[in-house]
Amino acid sequence: MASGMSPPRAVSLVWLLCVFYPWINPVAGGPSVSVQPWLATATCAALLCAMRAWTTPRFPPALWLALAALLTAARSLPALDTLAFLGGLVLVVAMAGVAHGDGDARREFARAIAAAWLLAALVSSVIALLQYFGAGQAFSPWVSQAPLGEAYGNLRQRNQLASLMAIGLAALLWFVRSGWDWRRAMLPMVLLAAGSAASASRTGALEWVAVLALAALWRGPARRQVLGLAGLGLAVYAVAAVALPWLLANYWGVSGPSVFARFGGNDGCAGRRVLWSNVMHLIGQHPWAGWGWGELDYAHYITLYQGARFCDILDNGHSLPLHLAVELGLPVAVIACGALVWALLRLAPWRETDPSRQLALSVVFAILLHSLLEYPLWYGPFQLAFGLALGLLWPGREPARQPGARGAIASAVGAGCALAALAYAAWDYHRISQIYLAPEARAPQYRADPLAEARASRLFSGHVRFAELTLTPLTRANAQWTYDTALELLHYSPEARVVEKVIESATLLKKDEVALAHLIRFRAAFPKEHAEWARERGLRPAAAPSALKD
Repeated sequence: MASGMSPPRAVSLVWLLCVFYPWINPVAGGPSVSVQPWLATATCAALLCAMRAWTTPRFPPALWLALAALLTAARSLPALDTLAFLGGLVLVVAMAGVAHGDGDARREFARAIAAAWLLAALVSSVIALLQYFGAGQAFSPWVSQAPLGEAYGNLRQRNQLASLMAIGLAALLWFVRSGWDWRRAMLPMVLLAAGSAASASRTGALEWVAVLALAALWRGPARRQVLGLAGLGLAVYAVAAVALPWLLANYWGVSGPSVFARFGGNDGCAGRRVLWSNVMHLIGQHPWAGWGWGELDYAHYITLYQGARFCDILDNGHSLPLHLAVELGLPVAVIACGALVWALLRLAPWRETDPSRQLALSVVFAILLHSLLEYPLWYGPFQLAFGLALGLLWPGREPARQPGARGAIASAVGAGCALAALAYAAWDYHRISQIYLAPEARAPQYRADPLAEARASRLFSGHVRFAELTLTPLTRANAQWTYDTALELLHYSPEARVVEKVIESATLLKKDEVALAHLIRFRAAFPKEHAEWARERGLRPAAAPSALKD
């Protein structure tokens, strides 16, 4: 911290950097590209918790309960899906506790949060336009690489970029309500609208309209300026959605996606209509208790549908209510969604006049709208944003007293433990990722036998078992191990390579009924991979398992 800087300003600067960085973080190495961004976000969250000691040493009891649950779960080493869910829950609750406040502290934090969101959105919009027109390669590795005509910023998904543009829009409107001259906001508005249009996200179009509609609905300071900017935002978005594909086609010779065309398009077996029909079919099979947390991908693989089948691995319902219903059962989904609707109605958002709470409500609504169509809350930046927004909406309290030594020490110890745990997770992930790299790209200490080193992983054992299974040739000596491991990994990642191992090992062990059952599902779930697999072995597409025998 720079000397001479008052604590509130220093806290605001750290807040800005920690809230800003997760959105533009360019690091996302395999084998699971969501792990490193989440660890970076969680590190920023831990720093935010540590800096909160400037205002209060206490955190809400719910945070300590969530942390205790996470530590207990980590000791028993549950499935990574469960651990990721608990980690995300802790992150959301922690950020709600951090942003919770009243008076000057709340306004200061709201300003820092809004500045970070607006800055992240503007920078991401520039990145998106660079990607869209093919200039992103010049800024590698700081800018994620995308095909010409595609734009998703460093978030690597068009819908996530569009949601960030909506969050940035809400932050921009907060600044206008807080005293910005509307002319000062015009250029940021144009840039945000262009970034959202470049994403060609249908979800983003709905979010853009929703945030502007909320802005038009709410009363409060600078309402006339807000209404004028809302009109400008709609107009620029509509023009950019038409102009960007036209520019790409006429000057680059490439046909780019248009959000208007995508609204009327048909994605076939990859579309949400087919996806949701499959999910609802699965809900009907286990309506009360669901298939189990993290089991949707297995459920989709193992189920034979009478109608169209979603033509990819399905590990999320692409709608939060449907996902809760298919994995945890209809009662849990109804209770959770009912409680959320009740909480939102209790807030009476249509009557809100406070700019900070209007900002928070806009962000919450944007993320929830996105969650009806996808799963943003599975990603660190959105968990952080959702938690901060909930904290701003939390009923205020009297400004806390200055922290005592005991509270400051507790905050420092808690943040230190969190950072140490995250450092271990980052090291463990780096260790197991070496298996998936070419030998020349591996760290020197892992080049000889990376699998032997990775077997000691406690957090990412699924990644290790998957690599070991796919790298180990099937023989009669290891057929039983291959069979058992492959069946287990179908619940981790039911990919074609795993299914092949199940079929081949089952055939070698004379488990023909099992092999036939999975052969049928292999052909249904992965028709291209099945055809190639059969061709390599000289089999007819509908060959029986007995044809695989020696």
